Amino acid sequence: MLNMLQATRLYCVDDITKVRFYQASSSEMFGKVQQVPQSEATLLWPRSPYGVAKVYGHYMTINYRESYGMHASSGILFNYESPRRGPEFVTRKISLAVARIANGLQDWISLGNLDAKRDWGFAGDYVDAMWRMVQAPAGDDYVVATGETHSIREFLDIAFARVGIDDWSKLVYVDPRFFRPAEVHLLIGDPTKAKTQLGWTPTVSFHELVTMMVDSDVAELGAPGSS
Repeated sequence: MLNMLQATRLYCVDDITKVRFYQASSSEMFGKVQQVPQSEATLLWPRSPYGVAKVYGHYMTINYRESYGMHASSGILFNYESPRRGPEFVTRKISLAVARIANGLQDWISLGNLDAKRDWGFAGDYVDAMWRMVQAPAGDDYVVATGETHSIREFLDIAFARVGIDDWSKLVYVDPRFFRPAEVHLLIGDPTKAKTQLGWTPTVSFHELVTMMVDSDVAELGAPGSS
């Protein structure tokens, strides 16, 4: 991150505003949350190497903005999902497994902490927020979130119900290996600044997001029960 910021500054020479820089910060920076909901002013307390690295990039972006006047913005993005999400992420792991279970291609799914809560939004909405940041007159920091929090259990309820399964208790195995040694228990963002200064608002609800992801994976495999 430092190399990218420095290269941008040197490239701009005397016109520091001719490049608009976007830093992908993360809700994981809040980690052991010190305030609910989390805003741009909330103390950062990361609980993973990923979160620590994001904090470094976040503060370097602020430093270059304040030191050199760069149009540099940090989007503090909470969990953003879509059918394009990689299967190594829990949301897509669930949607893909649900589609496979509905098709008789998989018997169960193994997960970690079902009570972990996240503020999940649609990736398309969050890209719109990023675009709005670099169109703004000056760089700044913005929390991008829905302002709602939901548990893994809620995600499972909607996902399985979409394929006609109301009781998923015997289809989900809780594996202690998937528990984080330093869990981030409750992430919920306050997107007030993005809404008031950028005119941004999320358009896809949590229920619509989960449904979208399951439908996409079911469509990829074919109708439930088909070969």
